[in-house]
Amino acid sequence: MIKQGIFHPQLLRVMGELRHRDTLVIGDAGLPIPKGVERIDLGWKAGSPGYLEVLEEILKYLVVEQATFAEEAKTVSPEFHKKALSLLPENLPLRYIPHTELKKESESAKAIILTGEFTGYTNVILTCGCAY
Repeated sequence: MIKQGIFHPQLLRVMGELRHRDTLVIGDAGLPIPKGVERIDLGWKAGSPGYLEVLEEILKYLVVEQATFAEEAKTVSPEFHKKALSLLPENLPLRYIPHTELKKESESAKAIILTGEFTGYTNVILTCGCAY
């Protein structure tokens, strides 16, 4: 048995399969899952687990070369969004696109992780980097 870190078997498998330029989405409880994209549903009640908690833990294990957020995150939940930004690696390139475009881009993600987050526009597309 794993004694610390992530032990959700589906999440571990997906993270182990990610390669350079693959994308992984971390979303709120309401983010739709496009047909054909793997769904990792971690949410079990409103607010749990939270988006920030999941983002922070995922970033401990993945090499990320870019993060893409919805433009709306800056205006709908700006303080919450600033907390998300503070978790990202220093100088990580950021992209902002309309939420409708973020949902469209999520169609090519390896997987979408749904959290129990009920704060609007708390979604991010993480583009994986290379460890060497």
